Amino acid sequence: MHELAMVRSIYEVINEKIKEFGLKKVKQVKLIVGELTGVEDMTMKSCFEIYVQATPVEGAKLVIERVPVTVRCRICGNEYETKIPFSECDVCGKKSIKVISGKELYIESLDVE
Repeated sequence: MHELAMVRSIYEVINEKIKEFGLKKVKQVKLIVGELTGVEDMTMKSCFEIYVQATPVEGAKLVIERVPVTVRCRICGNEYETKIPFSECDVCGKKSIKVISGKELYIESLDVE
């Protein structure tokens, strides 16, 4: 359950912003999460709800926006979305690919009071 460790890190960033800007309440947190992170939305939301109890973030809605896995073929340059596990390039058939997106995990925005 690595979601708890991620929630802890996310909360630390949010807490820094609360202190920096003197915020009273966080109403919504929007996360960008790549498919390769292995994050399960329901687990992340449950961990978040529990972790932020008795803080200015308690009761905030956690919105998770998914980023699909995009790869680029190192041979022909073809860029395309794919699923895990990766397969060969759908243009040249080679198995030499580079991940372009899908590993993201960051706070996109905070709605605050």
